[in-house]
Parts: sequence; C-alpha cells; structure tokens
Amino acid sequence: MHSFKQKYLVNFWDTLKAMIALAIIASIYFGFFGTGWQVTGEMTRWGGEFLELFGLDTSQYSYYNMTNLSGNPLTRYEGLVLIGMFLGALIAAFLANKVKFRLPASGIRITQAIIGGLLSGFGARLAFGCNLLDFFTGLPYFSLHTWEFAIFMVLGIFVATKVGKLKIFMPKTTLEKCGVKGKGITHDKNRANRHFKYGLVLFIITLMWLIYLFSTTEPFALKVKSSFLPLGLIFGLIFGFVISRAQVCFTSCFRDLFLFGRDNAAKGAYYGMIIATFIVFILMLNDYSAFVRNISLAVAIGAFLFGFGIVFAGGCECGWTYRAAEGQVHFMIVGVANFAGTAILALVYDKIPAWIKEGPKIQLINELGALPALALNVGFLFLSLALIFAYKRHFFAKRRA
Repeated sequence: MHSFKQKYLVNFWDTLKAMIALAIIASIYFGFFGTGWQVTGEMTRWGGEFLELFGLDTSQYSYYNMTNLSGNPLTRYEGLVLIGMFLGALIAAFLANKVKFRLPASGIRITQAIIGGLLSGFGARLAFGCNLLDFFTGLPYFSLHTWEFAIFMVLGIFVATKVGKLKIFMPKTTLEKCGVKGKGITHDKNRANRHFKYGLVLFIITLMWLIYLFSTTEPFALKVKSSFLPLGLIFGLIFGFVISRAQVCFTSCFRDLFLFGRDNAAKGAYYGMIIATFIVFILMLNDYSAFVRNISLAVAIGAFLFGFGIVFAGGCECGWTYRAAEGQVHFMIVGVANFAGTAILALVYDKIPAWIKEGPKIQLINELGALPALALNVGFLFLSLALIFAYKRHFFAKRRA
C-alpha cells in the first residue's frame, strides 16, 4: 500500500507517458461528447456571466451569442469539466503534499503573469481554441486550421523564449545556505499526513457530488446534453489529476525544447496525437463529425499571441490550473488574467474586420477521402516528430561546438 501511494499519489509521473494517456482519454471524451477537450470556451462563458453581474447585456455581442451563455457552470457539462479539472488538480496536490501558499518572486513576474495571461486568453478565443482544442485534441480531427494554429503557436513560443532571455525578465537569484548544521531540511511528516487526509476528504466529497449528479440526471443519451453532467465531472477530475501528477504544461513542450533541448513532453504529445488520430478516424468512419474552423488570419494571430502569452506567463491552461491548485499565487494571477483576456476578445470581436476572421473551412477527410486524409495527417505528425528530433540534435551539437 505504501509503495502504491508513493508511486502513484506522491511521486511525479512520467510526462511522456501521461501525454499519451491524456490523448487517449481525450479521444474517449470525443466519443462521448462529440467534441475535443476544451477549456477556454467555458472560460469565456464564465467571463460573460461575471460581466452580466455588473449589468452588461451580453446578447449585444456576437461572440457571446456564438459561445452560448445558456445555463450556468453547474448545468453545462463543459462547466463541470472545468470545475472537475480544478478539483482533480487540487486533490492530487493535497495527496502529494504539494500545496503551499507561495507569492510571486518579483514585481516583474506579476507583470508577466498579467500580460501573458491576457495575451493567451485573448489569442485563444480569437483562434477559437487553445493548445487543447486547436492543438493537442485538434490535430487528430482532420481540420486543416489546427495545423495553422500549431505552426503559429510554436512560432509564438519560440519568439517568447527569446524575449524571456532579455535582462529585464531574467530572475535575480541569490545563493543561500540550506539546512541546519549540515542536516538538511527536515521533512514534516505530520504536514504530509494532514494534507493526504485533506485530499481524501475532498475526493470523498467530490464522489458524493458525483453520486448526486447520477441520481438527479436522466440516463446518458448522446443527444441529451443534460445527461452529460456526471461524465463531464468525471473527465474533468481525470484530466486535472493527470496534469497535476505528471506536471503537464503544454508551454513546456516547445519552450523546454528551445531553451534546454529537452524533448520528453513534446515527444509524448505527438506520440499521443498519432494514436488519437487513428481512434478519431475510426469514430469518424462511424458517423462522428468534429469541429472545422476557418483558415484565417485570425487563427494565425490568435495562435501566435497564445503561444507567446503562455511562455511569457509561465504556463498554459493546464499549467496554471495545477500550479494555482498548489498555492502558487503567480499562476492564480495568470488564471484571472486569462479569463479577462477571453472577455476582452468577446467585447471587441465585432470591431475586428471580417477579412481577418473569414477564410475557407477545409476538412481533410471531406476534401481528400478517408485514407488519403489519414495518411496526410499522420504524415504531418511524423514530420513534426522528425523536426523535434532534428532540433534536439542541432541544439546539443551547437553547444558542443
């Protein structure tokens, strides 16, 4: 029992394996809900509902009409997915004794949290998707706009890694002597035990809520969204728990590759997407259909702003979620700024020229046929992997030179 606790509830999980698992789980999610794993759309709804408390008539804004503010977070399965992610991450953090209130390291970090959060929230909604919907669960869905998003997101990440090296943004660190008389830092077993119990209590309360949802909603039916509520909470809990235990942050996929030559997260993401492509392909052959967005300048701009923002802030939606649950105030600020960024986009969306937002919708299966589309999409994913391996070799060859 002790070894199980240490291995699965306390120690961090391998990020590569977790990425693959998340991709498979997200494919199962698609099988139930007919859509990809997404969070910023629901964040936009929460932002609109918050503004309504101050008298804003959201019906006057086309973006809020497209987003659909009907119901509330407790009556929308998307709302329960997002709530479940927070709860899953918090449960995981308590069980592993990772919860500790931590203030931002400096004023410049607070500035980065605000600016990065605003840019990533704004960019995600301008592109109608974030690293989850338009990248991780997007690339396997055969909509060509997701490849546009991926390219410009990676470009934004790359530029942000260069900007982050500017002297003004470099952390000012000092060396401090740790421990007392060479004994090191004493592990507080009582605190760890307390936090583990807090995690169990929170898990039990969440299970009781889940039982209540199953008992008060109609049996699951694909066309009855109210029956999705318990499943929404279950998937959210799983997503939140996994990203916390494996420290999954899509920011690190390419940031760590560009800065340190580490490719573990990036490889895991692409291995997972290759597997997910085959699962989604089978579902689509059985009358499933996935979202298709316009290939447009808005997607390119939004993806670039999103990629830049998540690196500048230090975390994407997954990253700031589990880190905020661990008590890191910096990422709580990133989260609030992210919500604000989605609201700003919704409020100004109608003023953005149509030529920026418009463009063709290209679904590869419809355009090319099933097998050619599968071959092309999988080929693009393997090409991306090859580029990752090539960049890593180039990175370390340059350092050895």
